[in-house]
Amino acid sequence: MSKGLPKRSEDYSLWYNELVKRAGLAENSAVRGCMVIKPYGYAIWEKMQRVLDDMFKATGHSNAYFPLFVPKSLFEAEEQNAEGFAKECAVVTHYRLQTDPDKPGKLRVDPNARLEEELIVRPTSEAIIWNTYKGWIQSYRDLPLLINQWANVVRWEMRTRLFLRTAEFLWQEGHTAHATAQEAIAETEQMLHVYADFAENFLALPVIRGKKTPNERFAGALDTYCIEGLMQDGKALQAGTSHFLGQNFAQAFDVKFATREGGLEHVWGTSWGVSTRLMGALVMAHSDDEGLVLPPKLAPIQVVIVPIYKGEEQLAQISEKVLGLKKQLEAKGISVKYDDRDTERPGFKFAEWELKGVPVRIAIGGRDLENGTAEVARRDTKEKSSQQFDELVNLVPALLDEIQENVFQKALAFREANTTKVDSYEEFKRVLDEKPGFVLAHWDGTPETEERIKEETKATIRCIALDSPEEDGVDMVTGKPSKRRVYFARAY
Repeated sequence: MSKGLPKRSEDYSLWYNELVKRAGLAENSAVRGCMVIKPYGYAIWEKMQRVLDDMFKATGHSNAYFPLFVPKSLFEAEEQNAEGFAKECAVVTHYRLQTDPDKPGKLRVDPNARLEEELIVRPTSEAIIWNTYKGWIQSYRDLPLLINQWANVVRWEMRTRLFLRTAEFLWQEGHTAHATAQEAIAETEQMLHVYADFAENFLALPVIRGKKTPNERFAGALDTYCIEGLMQDGKALQAGTSHFLGQNFAQAFDVKFATREGGLEHVWGTSWGVSTRLMGALVMAHSDDEGLVLPPKLAPIQVVIVPIYKGEEQLAQISEKVLGLKKQLEAKGISVKYDDRDTERPGFKFAEWELKGVPVRIAIGGRDLENGTAEVARRDTKEKSSQQFDELVNLVPALLDEIQENVFQKALAFREANTTKVDSYEEFKRVLDEKPGFVLAHWDGTPETEERIKEETKATIRCIALDSPEEDGVDMVTGKPSKRRVYFARAY
């Protein structure tokens, strides 16, 4: 259980890795840099998928699926994109194995089975999708084309961490085509706000909505929008991105449409995505030294009920009451686990469900049967109270809403307490070391200054906030004029 779980304050990285494993979210696999997502972790991801998928469909998008493999000639058609991902690509060169004549019982790659053209294992799907769109789009009647794909991708990372950075990960990627730049920009911004809505109202993670600098843009995009969250160690986490692609991919793959006026033009494109990195955000933004703290809307089990009994007769009496309550709560859409295992003691069960972050725990013993009560414990504050059993069917839904809001407000208060305005480079460096978090500072807008700050401090410009006010100032490094502050942080 949580006994012996490293403390966040002593070793945040070790705490995170151990918690992910002990809470049953994921583990390392036999494949270097890849993970096994365990049932409890996958149940959370499924909830995320379900919510996001409904949001995508509510904004007019449809799901499709495209191949895992991308011919090298297609991948390199959009040069910026190919160059941006080249160092992370896994490449298939052969299509067959054979028995190794020099090593009985072993296999080797058949040297005569080399592919005529190498296949890239998709690090992202723009190339294969835009090549497909060429056949799907002929006229303005085919636009807008609003497609989403749930898939896995491979980016050959050298340093990996469960959920945050793995060689293979799960995600969704939206790819849309439009008749005008204005429509494509509106789509890009709309999906950014969908992500922010999900992050704040389901993940309970307050995020900064903003634009990336040219240095940090997606390879092949004209603009990249992002949502940035702050983790409990003061590092930022990019939780989602939305890209305005302009006509770059349409031109690379010759995707044109006949306009209403009878002309022929290239379409305008977007792409956007979130991944299992959100699982890492969920853990790092809310959890504590006892285990996970899950926002109720994403918890696989929202309520666990533990009987405390002496003898089978008393268990039967408790079970009769509990199963009735369970049925009533489930009718309200609440997921309930009745943990009546006879192989573990109540204390073990309490610790287990605390580790797994179940928002509400209800315990019922013999005295509770007599008094018509139950002990209710909430995971976020660890508060316990005795409640009338008959009132639980109405109390629990309200309590779950209260916990969801409290988890968000706690994360918001943390972000606000760890966002600092600075005006000098010396102060900037001191704050980064002494009070990690978001640092708001003026920037002169040049990639040279941005790169210098990154090299000297390991901090990057996380975004230029969409709601940032104009404010005359000077760059803290160069002294050149600046019109607004930007968000800096060290990041995952």
